[in-house]
Amino acid sequence: MLHRIGVISDTHCPGYSPIPELVWKYFAGVELIIHAGDLSVLSVISELETIAPVVAVQGNVEREEVVMKLPIKKEIKVGNYRIGIVHILGDASSYARTARREFPEARVVVFGHSHNPYNQEHNGQLLFNPGSATDRRRQPTCSIGQLLIDDEAQTVTGEIILLPPKNQA
Repeated sequence: MLHRIGVISDTHCPGYSPIPELVWKYFAGVELIIHAGDLSVLSVISELETIAPVVAVQGNVEREEVVMKLPIKKEIKVGNYRIGIVHILGDASSYARTARREFPEARVVVFGHSHNPYNQEHNGQLLFNPGSATDRRRQPTCSIGQLLIDDEAQTVTGEIILLPPKNQA
């Protein structure tokens, strides 16, 4: 079975700008959406739930309602694979070490915080940061992502989706 998972992070709503409308287009048909933190408000989850069920963790810039409701980290299973989710994975030089320590059984670790897309394998673990959907920081464009998990082929791939400049703040 092929599983298509939408991945989003660092929306900081409503502070930066609303979730771009193109997210609904790109995430149409996904079976799950992972939000890797810095939602700011819980209503982001209900907005995204109009597309698919949402699994989210808290970030480091959250209102109290988010901190009270969401965990700092979470591990889920999709198909035959475990996915670890956390907002802060440390700095780039320690991503692989931190991911392995925090989620030793996970095939994928999804994270956010830096607003910089990241999609790399490290010793059998895919480390995936979709970037930010609303604040491009030092990037040329805002971005989201998707994970494709193929149980039959036993593959896991990540894809960064760059949002056109007119759809960002």
